[in-house]
Amino acid sequence: MLPYVQIPELHLGPVTLYPFGMLVATAVLLGYWLARRRARVQGLDDVTLTATVNWMLLAAFAGAHLFEVLCYHPEDLRQDPLVLLKFWAGLSSFGGFLGGAIAAVVVLARRGAPILRYCDAIAWGLAPAWIVGRLGCTVAHDHPGRLTSFFLAVRYPDGPRFDLGLYEVPLALLMTAAVWLLGRRRDRPPGLLLGTMAALYGCGRFALDFLRATDVRGADPRYLGLTPAQYLCLVVLAVAGVLLWHAAQRRPAAATPREGANAA
Repeated sequence: MLPYVQIPELHLGPVTLYPFGMLVATAVLLGYWLARRRARVQGLDDVTLTATVNWMLLAAFAGAHLFEVLCYHPEDLRQDPLVLLKFWAGLSSFGGFLGGAIAAVVVLARRGAPILRYCDAIAWGLAPAWIVGRLGCTVAHDHPGRLTSFFLAVRYPDGPRFDLGLYEVPLALLMTAAVWLLGRRRDRPPGLLLGTMAALYGCGRFALDFLRATDVRGADPRYLGLTPAQYLCLVVLAVAGVLLWHAAQRRPAAATPREGANAA
């Protein structure tokens, strides 16, 4: 089994740097840098890409907190309605995805920009950034799973458990490989990269959430046996299906032998 590794905080005078926060900040910077490079290669407007990412970050932060409170801890809202304004008190990655996605569509639509082309560029940066971000969850051990004797379990203080933050790292590696390989195709239709990433993450996250702990404080609630993230996974998979279907319709058809002869 894997050890329960805890990385100490870094103290720089009055400032304390936490491993989780540093890795998440690194993920944001990496994702932005890669998306910006990709947008330039694809001939997209740098100002539009930057504005979109900035609004996405703000909306993701707000969405992550609102989703956490409303779907995971509604009892906190009943006790203190002002908890909705305490954005530092609990975050959900899926809520961040939702908020960021809405912001991207709104900003790009208002600017009259090709939404799918820009979203593909953002997906190019988001997939590898997700690797770094989930490494942050891994060192924080903040996604404990069920107790298990699985050989890749992590030895939590109360016993060996699945570590879902750790298990999302190979999923993010798969997403990155798929997005970057498909991104090299010249006949790639808009929306293919985003749809592929959404399909892979939706399937992987839906399966992994069945391993989430139910015997720890603050365990994810279940609604008809599924976590809030799993219901959102179904929405993500539906969107991915539409994007991939749209991409398939936009893909250039192969030329028939007669068409090829005429072209020659």
